[in-house]
Amino acid sequence: MEDDEGILILIDLRPAAQHSRIVGIEPWRGRLKVSVSSLPVDGAANSELLTLLSDSLGVERPQISLQSGTSSRRKAVRVKGVTASEAKVSLGV
Repeated sequence: MEDDEGILILIDLRPAAQHSRIVGIEPWRGRLKVSVSSLPVDGAANSELLTLLSDSLGVERPQISLQSGTSSRRKAVRVKGVTASEAKVSLGV
């Protein structure tokens, strides 16, 4: 979703994976599937998710924030400074 403040990316996160990576779009829920190697302890998986997205989208880390899903696998992340079409290209989806 895109608005005046940037984009909102709906994510299905898989913590404790072997590799951290953008998996693709989950067809059933229409969410971006992401795997991170960090465990879901003390916010480590959330932090790794935001860093992975920052690197993949080419934006500074402060431009990305977790909007919902702090303790859930289903998350919403706000990204400032990119459009939805730019994000799709950068994330390869």
